[in-house]
Amino acid sequence: MAVCCGACRVRAQESVRESPAREGARRESSSPVQLVDITSRTGIHWEHLSSPGQRYIVESMSGGVAVIDYDHDGWPDLYFTGAQSVEMALAGKPARSALYHNNHDGTFTDVTDKAGVATPCWAMGAVVGDYNNDGWPDLLVTCFGGVVLYRNNKDGTFTDVTKAAGLAGDKLWATGAAFGDYDGDGYADLFVSHYVDLDLKALPVFGSSQTCKYLGVEVQCGPRGLKGSPDNLYRNNGDGTFRDVSVQAGVEDAQQLYGLTAIWSDFDDDGHLDLFVTNDGQQNYLYRNGGNGAFTDIAYSAGVAASEDGVAQANMGIAYGDYLHTGRAALILSHFDNEYAAVYRNDGKMNFSDVSAASGIEAATKGYVGWGDALVDLDNSGWLDFFVVNGHVYPQVDDAHTAARYREPKLLFWNQHDGTFRNVSHDAGPAIETPQVSRGLAVADLFHDGRQELIVENLTGSPMILRPEGGAQNHWIAFTLEGTRSNRLALNARVRVTSGDLVQTGEVLSGGSYLSQNDLQLHFGLGSHARAEKVEVQWPDGARETLTNLDGEHFYSIREGAGVIASQPAEPSPAKLALH
Repeated sequence: MAVCCGACRVRAQESVRESPAREGARRESSSPVQLVDITSRTGIHWEHLSSPGQRYIVESMSGGVAVIDYDHDGWPDLYFTGAQSVEMALAGKPARSALYHNNHDGTFTDVTDKAGVATPCWAMGAVVGDYNNDGWPDLLVTCFGGVVLYRNNKDGTFTDVTKAAGLAGDKLWATGAAFGDYDGDGYADLFVSHYVDLDLKALPVFGSSQTCKYLGVEVQCGPRGLKGSPDNLYRNNGDGTFRDVSVQAGVEDAQQLYGLTAIWSDFDDDGHLDLFVTNDGQQNYLYRNGGNGAFTDIAYSAGVAASEDGVAQANMGIAYGDYLHTGRAALILSHFDNEYAAVYRNDGKMNFSDVSAASGIEAATKGYVGWGDALVDLDNSGWLDFFVVNGHVYPQVDDAHTAARYREPKLLFWNQHDGTFRNVSHDAGPAIETPQVSRGLAVADLFHDGRQELIVENLTGSPMILRPEGGAQNHWIAFTLEGTRSNRLALNARVRVTSGDLVQTGEVLSGGSYLSQNDLQLHFGLGSHARAEKVEVQWPDGARETLTNLDGEHFYSIREGAGVIASQPAEPSPAKLALH
């Protein structure tokens, strides 16, 4: 969320009046695909509850969505997090989340109650990991009041094992989380970021101070002016339990910044996972793994702590991907409306450059409050495009008599193959121009037909499932990885795909976007190439495997040390019966 005070309030007022993004979206044209809203055809009927007035900061931040193949049938299922209002919480009325099973025909069935995941908490986000390393994905929900860990029982149900796993001591406002094996023992560890230290029985009074006003109207208070909370790193003991090693690892966030989203990745390619954490209105953390159980924050020297001019921004969502084809993944962070989506090009060896303006994304994202974002190849060209969902935090902004609005459209930027993006938001169809109060975003090929859908979680109302249609009929290939010596879900494994002159790299990630989880299956567009001549897998334990001559339009399952153990061609798409 935003830090709105002093000079930033002035900049905010100027930016929403000018609204270059709103004009820019209409100046540019020719989207290669149309993003079509297919939600009503999927059978997903669920609404995220929220307080109409959003008078307290905790009522503005929820709305994560997780893709999880919980029943191990190879088809992605969906979990939406649900929130309370302060009134509901004080009255003891639980928030309801929702799990939808993929029916393999373009529709989903609500299995929330059967699965036992209906009421975890006042839920913020959700991520996927395999905490007991049994090969089945488990679900971690971040909450206003800690975390809830659901163990996958392998029979379509889950069990709350938060206490048994040693995580019940977390009573803070948890936001972002990510699983990753930072110590290389084959078990996924867990990082949890925390936001504001807020007591429901002593809430700041709406509009009560200068930090509780925006564009001249009274609004909720925070985060500026409120106390932050520390973060936690939990080391996996390998026996179904975790141990808090935050302080000894040096990632406890002694400054108590307003933590939001986190991802693990080996940013300097030294064989050890590093950790990136976004902080709202404050500098980000980039923790370098020393390989000895300890981390050092190098965000400033790496160039990702603040904007190019050294200003700390309202850092929220993380899109992570190799949009330049350099073999190094870049970071794109969503921000508040007086700022812009920040593009940090990965120059290697823990050095990043802010190329927000040069990329073409900076100007077009000003004037919007961005949340979930993704680098995703929507037409299978082999080049990652950028998509971000938006929605203000203050319903009262509609009364401010400026261009700012509570409900906002989404933005799509097309990769021009030269380090720049073209804003095609106005020409990608009416669905993304529909104003909503969006938060979470996840990406998955929901229907096994080689097209990746965008799953949007909204703070108010129902989610939106966007399907890319039209455009070139390019080839594609997809991989599901299974670790043996490495963690079973192969988190942070990397795959390099070579098809003619097209070379791409992808990584299996837990967490990211805004409090959300993309599908763990890696998808690569191949453009005009019908096959991948070479597929190189770098497993989390450092082992490497090379596979050759794999046909496109197939889903491949690869097991560490065994190569391809299964392949399946694309569905002739029974999904089309429901989608058209």
